[in-house]
Parts: sequence; C-alpha cells; structure tokens
Amino acid sequence: MSNSIFIIAHAPLAQALRDCALHVYPECAQSVIALDVMPHAQPEATLLAAQLALDNAPDEGLLVLTDIFGATPANVAQKLVAGSHAKLIAGVNLPMLFRTVCYRHESLDALVARALTGGTQGVMQVAVTAPQNQNRRTHDQNHRDHQQ
Repeated sequence: MSNSIFIIAHAPLAQALRDCALHVYPECAQSVIALDVMPHAQPEATLLAAQLALDNAPDEGLLVLTDIFGATPANVAQKLVAGSHAKLIAGVNLPMLFRTVCYRHESLDALVARALTGGTQGVMQVAVTAPQNQNRRTHDQNHRDHQQ
C-alpha cells in the first residue's frame, strides 16, 4: 500500500514543491501530484482540474497538502476531500513534504501525524555566530579556532 500525496497551492508553489521532492526522491514520481492554482482561477474550474489530476491516482489513501487555510487552494481541497477517506493538511512546507514522501507507505492516519511532526520540526530559528563566539564542547580535543 502506498498513499498518494496531492499538493494544491498558489502557483508556482505546488509544482516547485513536487520538483524538490523528486530531486531528492525520484522514485516517488507516481505518488506525488501537484496542481498550481493561478491567481484568477475560478474555484469551480480549479476543483475540476483537481479531480482530473487525481483521475490516475491509485484508489488507496490520499493525503492532500495545501498552502494557506482559507485561500482558494485550501477551499477547493476541502471540497475535494469531503465525504472521502482522504486527509487534508494546510500549511505545507518542504520538511513536511519530505516526511510524507518517506513514510507514504504507512497508514493514512500515521502519515498525517508524520507530516505534522515533520512540518513543525522543520521550522526553527537558526543562530548564526562566528565560530570563536560559539560555546566549546567539552570533548573538543583541538582548542584552536578554524576558519574556512
């Protein structure tokens, strides 16, 4: 069993995320589907395009990832998954997508949990300081600073 992952987002984000996933995980090409929603696209036409994009998807689990809750892609995605076994997550980011690709063979509920964990753990503040200002680890044997 392998879940399909459908990304529906404002153009060009959906296809760009899919391209990033395929760059790292080329074997997931059949499992990851993307639909870019253009700025003036009508919701009804977008829903039809989404349904067409999923015509060739396996009838197994479907996880839909969208960018912003309340925007057209998310609203269309809500209609798309209504009354189905599919799951929907808003706020897609690349760590979330990578996590879903890696664990797409798990149950759909487990995949949702993995996606949410990957998405939140992938967002962090990164402190950038010069090497000489960073705390030394006690197990460092070389106490000299190296610049690259």
